[in-house]
Amino acid sequence: MNPATWFEMPATDLARAKAFYEQAFDLELTLMDMGPTLMAMFASDPTKPNAGGALVMGEGYTPSATGTTVYFAVTDIDGTLAKVAGVGGTVALPKMSIGEFGFIGLFIDTEGNRVGLHSMV
Repeated sequence: MNPATWFEMPATDLARAKAFYEQAFDLELTLMDMGPTLMAMFASDPTKPNAGGALVMGEGYTPSATGTTVYFAVTDIDGTLAKVAGVGGTVALPKMSIGEFGFIGLFIDTEGNRVGLHSMV
């Protein structure tokens, strides 16, 4: 079992961040009010592998391009990076090989977070 089960990505403008991720990844995030913290949750199934997570706006959550990097599995890194750039993100690292472990790419989202993409092809 992979040890990571949940991630939280800081946002300063949750509506903007939600729209960015929905457009860049063709998915729908669910808004949740958790008291002083607002979240836009990525769909997940706790009975299946891989981590679930959310965009989070609240005290103590500060976007960063220098801290932890969350990687999303995609089937087309080049296509996803193009979509990211088209909806307000910035490509930080074009698709590159990591040998037997596949390929990665990096972008900076609309909030200033560095985010990774991973694919085996």
